[in-house]
Amino acid sequence: MSDTEKITINMSVVDLGQVDLLVKEGFYSSRTDFIRTAIRNLLTTHSEKVRELVTKKAMVVGVVSFNKKDLEEIRSKGVKLEIKALGMCFLAEDISPDLALSTISSLEVMGVLKASDAVKEALGKRIKQ
Repeated sequence: MSDTEKITINMSVVDLGQVDLLVKEGFYSSRTDFIRTAIRNLLTTHSEKVRELVTKKAMVVGVVSFNKKDLEEIRSKGVKLEIKALGMCFLAEDISPDLALSTISSLEVMGVLKASDAVKEALGKRIKQ
């Protein structure tokens, strides 16, 4: 599993030119380095607000994962999950759509949801991204 995800952004030609100038002059090793640094700096600036929101929304920060055994155990207890993740939620390939439906009442992911297409389709409106 990769620690990074690819994104695409659109920038004005002037902004892009300024980034390229900074890269050419050695301030950053690449456009990607510049963009990562800018994002990290903004996330640092807003870190307190992010912490407040994560606490308020009772979210798991990082990677949360479930496999068939996990969900079968949850189902045996008669519990339904309200999953809230900031980062990644991974639902293993061995999870059937029926098992997911019987154990997950809602799924909110701020980041990446990795699950089979069948499970995503079954959960349908229960997924908030």
